[in-house]
Amino acid sequence: MWKTAPPVFIAPLLALALSACTEASSNTAGQAEKAETEVSVITLSPEDVSVSSELAGRTVASSAAEVRPQVSGLVRARVFTEGREVKAGDVLYEIEPASYQAAYDSAAAALERAGAAQRNAQARIDRLGRLRTADAVSSQDYDDAALALGQAVSDVAAAKAAIETARINLQRTAIRAPISGRVDRSSVNVGALVTAEQAAVLTTIRQLDPIYVEVSQPSARLLSFRRAAGAGGLTPATMPQVRLTLEDGLAYPHAGKLQFYETTVSETAGTVVVRAAFPNPDHLLLPGMYVRATIDEGVMGNSFLVPQRAVTRNRGGEALVKIVGEGGKVEERTLAIDRRKGNSWVVTAGLSDGARLIVEGAQSVRSGETVKALEVAIDDATGAIRPVAGADPAEGRPPVEVSSR
Repeated sequence: MWKTAPPVFIAPLLALALSACTEASSNTAGQAEKAETEVSVITLSPEDVSVSSELAGRTVASSAAEVRPQVSGLVRARVFTEGREVKAGDVLYEIEPASYQAAYDSAAAALERAGAAQRNAQARIDRLGRLRTADAVSSQDYDDAALALGQAVSDVAAAKAAIETARINLQRTAIRAPISGRVDRSSVNVGALVTAEQAAVLTTIRQLDPIYVEVSQPSARLLSFRRAAGAGGLTPATMPQVRLTLEDGLAYPHAGKLQFYETTVSETAGTVVVRAAFPNPDHLLLPGMYVRATIDEGVMGNSFLVPQRAVTRNRGGEALVKIVGEGGKVEERTLAIDRRKGNSWVVTAGLSDGARLIVEGAQSVRSGETVKALEVAIDDATGAIRPVAGADPAEGRPPVEVSSR
């Protein structure tokens, strides 16, 4: 009998032992690799964040006047050039004035007759007054003369009113610009018959400098702004400025000033109209243009700017992020988001100073796992991630571009 295992059994035993060692070594290596999953993080600190609202709206002329005739007649001439600038008082149209000139001349003649009658009545009352002193005229004759003088004075006043009316109508045959601005096209040609105070306008004048921009702000957003300002979390801007983005995506070169909020809320849309005034010296802005207005609201203190790429949502719609806590362990936090700013969210609650936010690799790790954190930086304008110099040898990898949407 063999007191030790025969050689034929030694090789299989050795193979089994080597296999077990290899498997154990593989499991240990896998656990070590899993424990050292690499994630990219940024370190957050609270800051004072300037906040604004971006709203859609349209441009509106700061002043507009519809031109209508105030007397009837044939249009004798159109004096202005369509689409050009006019000044208040410039003649736009001329209406045939012959009949109005005749009415003025007739009123002038009637005033002369009334004046002559008044002078005659005054002379008679003066003569009867002297005779009355000598008791040479009856009181009845004197009273009749005084009554005639009063009637003559009234006739003169009526004649003056009539001539003034005739003068005004004659002046109105020259239709003048009520305001300064750019005049639209004419709706009538020379020879057309127009009537006083007709419904159809002859043309319209619009003042383009300054020009207004009217946008609609949700009433809920206005309430949130006022509550934040009342609670002290938001310091409102003392002189809010407004910036415009035009239809072609380019920025308008001039800043505007906020004028007012409407005092009523639209019952159908639930919005409040906000108006801002902009200088428009080159008339680049025309009424009716679609624009996007960015309104400065103020500064929100003790807030965090969290990149949008780091935020996810649960089924309840709550905003979630993952951070690297003590010992390199992953933790999940729920955020209170106020608004968007660039490629980031403005967060008012849920984070603390020095929190290491995972911005890349969060989907590969779970809460409680130990990870290897690589400090990076994010360009808020482009969304590109770049490792911080000296943070890790892997910093030579190319930056990752992400969409801002």
